[in-house]
Amino acid sequence: MTSPTIMIKDVPKDDRPRERLLQHGPGHLSNQELLAILIGSGTKHESVMSLANRVLMHFEGLHLLKDATIEELTAIKGIGTAKSVWLLSALELGRRMSQYKPNDQYVIRSPEDGADYVMDEMRSLRQEHFVVLFLNTKNQIIHRQTIFIGSLNASIVHPREIYREAVKRSAASIICAHNHPSGDPAPSQEDIHVTRRLVESGKMIGIELLDHLVIGDRKFISLKEKGYL
Repeated sequence: MTSPTIMIKDVPKDDRPRERLLQHGPGHLSNQELLAILIGSGTKHESVMSLANRVLMHFEGLHLLKDATIEELTAIKGIGTAKSVWLLSALELGRRMSQYKPNDQYVIRSPEDGADYVMDEMRSLRQEHFVVLFLNTKNQIIHRQTIFIGSLNASIVHPREIYREAVKRSAASIICAHNHPSGDPAPSQEDIHVTRRLVESGKMIGIELLDHLVIGDRKFISLKEKGYL
């Protein structure tokens, strides 16, 4: 005999997610409780807590949920378009907040500083992104730009596009970074070739390439530290 479904109205008021958040703050709630608040309501035969738990199990936790698509969410029984839109909006807002850094205050003093600046955004990208950080004479970031998306290739990563933007921004130096979707930051021969080409081009116009960072999953490699600059 199956157990009766426990609906949220049957849960003592002090144990309901919204009430617990109001009393104790969001930091005291579980992932399931926070997700239940975002989902808002369950179905006729399932409580919102049960539905939230099922969503988490479907995505094996938060790691895969953060990259969920509208199609994947609406495929889950009990999650319609409205709830999917609400969840995706909350996920995107959280992503943008975690990535936000005021450019005019961020100073690059080491390869770790550069990697920290781009790691959260770049480590989980599913395609290669080539990003350039433009710095002033105090090594403060004055601009960040994604130059291209796709496999790294010397014919695509043209120094002209990069240094044109550097001149436009009156940058004193630049740092390049690109990710490896595999999670392994070991540089390829193409990575090294592109780096050396950028170094030579920078010398010609007086804008130094300080480093080229290869971003993996929570780890990185500095081509400067490896001796390629």
